[in-house]
Amino acid sequence: MPSACDSLIDDIEDMVSASDPTPHERQSARKTIIPRARKRKEQLLSEELQADSVIPGTQKIWMKTWGCSHNNSDGEYMAGQLAASGYKMTENPSEADLWLLNSCTVKNPAEDHFRNSIKRAQEQQKKVVVAGCVPQAQPRMDYLKGLSIIGVQQIDRVVEVVDEAVKGHSVRLLGQKKDGGRRLGGARLDLPKIRKNPLIEIISINTGCLNACTYCKTKHARGDLASYPIDELVERARQSFQEGVCEIWLTSEDTGAYGRDIGTDLPTLLWRLVEEIPDGAMLRLGMTNPPYILEHLEEMAKILNHPRVYAFLHVPVQSASDSVLMDMKREYCIDDFRRVVDFLKERVPGITIATDIICGFPGETDEDFQETVELVRLYRFPSLFINQFYPRPGTPAAKMEQVPAHVKKQRTKELSQLFHSYNPYDHKIGERQHVLVTEESFDAQYYVAHNKFYEQVLVPKRPEFKGKMIEVDIYEAGKHFLKGRPVDDSKPFTPSIATPLQKGEVSGLTQVHTHTYTHTHTQLIFTPLLLHYKLWLAKLTLRSLSLALSLPPATTHTLAHHVNVSVSLHVIFHSD
Repeated sequence: MPSACDSLIDDIEDMVSASDPTPHERQSARKTIIPRARKRKEQLLSEELQADSVIPGTQKIWMKTWGCSHNNSDGEYMAGQLAASGYKMTENPSEADLWLLNSCTVKNPAEDHFRNSIKRAQEQQKKVVVAGCVPQAQPRMDYLKGLSIIGVQQIDRVVEVVDEAVKGHSVRLLGQKKDGGRRLGGARLDLPKIRKNPLIEIISINTGCLNACTYCKTKHARGDLASYPIDELVERARQSFQEGVCEIWLTSEDTGAYGRDIGTDLPTLLWRLVEEIPDGAMLRLGMTNPPYILEHLEEMAKILNHPRVYAFLHVPVQSASDSVLMDMKREYCIDDFRRVVDFLKERVPGITIATDIICGFPGETDEDFQETVELVRLYRFPSLFINQFYPRPGTPAAKMEQVPAHVKKQRTKELSQLFHSYNPYDHKIGERQHVLVTEESFDAQYYVAHNKFYEQVLVPKRPEFKGKMIEVDIYEAGKHFLKGRPVDDSKPFTPSIATPLQKGEVSGLTQVHTHTYTHTHTQLIFTPLLLHYKLWLAKLTLRSLSLALSLPPATTHTLAHHVNVSVSLHVIFHSD
């Protein structure tokens, strides 16, 4: 028989000759074929694939947040996105597959807690993702090696980072968000979130600041001032009220500086927000430094007198010594601070002024400290945050000559004793006040409400009071609280214009399922969020489908669940 290589083949049909077996003969011959066992290598490959297969979005996540209300808002957004993408948020760290640790860099103890939590997670064989100001400011710290990091302006990508972390990969996203070269305030405000308290919405109006305080590490993380546009902030507030929120907190590193980078200012924003606040709901303004509130005092007094705005302002003084303030680079003198306080006390009767003081800043003399003591004795601040100075690595103050530790400790103790020597609320006993009930006390014995001056009022723990404005008679006063007895013939007033979300419920999802979108106003409110979810769920579906070819049968039902959820919600979205 001639070799098949003896002649060239001009066509595929030339490969079949008359001597070849027919299809029927080939079928008959199969009965005598003995199947060959698979190679061991192929079996091992299959076993390895089954062992290493991970479905991102099915794990349990525990999140811990330290620090300010801005950081808490970031944490709420990250939790919401993870839950919307399929992850289960848990309050039990031991049952979690991954720990998301959202850090604060203001003081050493907060960073110590953060570092210890990382160590504890690693000892328990937990996956770890870190976020917040510590890794943003110092991503090369030894104890952060090998960990995934979410930058403070990258919280909208938390799902991507966690997806990779659960697969054992390390991802670091630390970039800044910009538009045409201009730095933005951060991630979008219409992201899904899980509010720690469904009755309270925390809105970050800007990030960063215009100062360069020599002791501040937060500046290294949050950077220069970047404000959100007014329309976006108003829209976020409007959506929050549509979800049953009855109290809004405005937060940032310096609310007084808001808008200077985008051609507007804080009073302009506040007047717009006030128009959106329902009757009985309240707005609380966050911290502002003295330099940037000075030029707005007249307008700020009018706004703080508004019935739907708490007559409360947090203005950190840090020291009453001009010499120390200069070393801190605070950009104001003590007379500027006095002017702010005196003006607001005169124009906003009963206003609560909260302030911060640092004890033992480098170079602070006994005379400097006594000036601070006299300031506290004069104003008797009802809310005073006393901090012993901690040198933060990388700050100018850390290189200055330090005050001895025992002196810092003694000054902190002396100022604390002065603060606890007076009772700021004794004169309130016997007053009748309207208070908004929003929280539960730490001992779970009372509900916590706040009056017009944002003073804490403890009221009986009756379910019908939660989220309501009620009238009480003040019968007791403590150092940090008042106690109120509900007025018998007074009925609770409901400020919420919608039923509040349940604890742990993702912002926006309730409206997606229950609204028919026949009301034009509602449709406008949720259109940005719906568009976001379309992209989100499309990504989730692709992620699930990409795994389908390699998943073992045991995981098929889980995959099917994810795909079905994605598809069903996709249909809902397309019905609008």
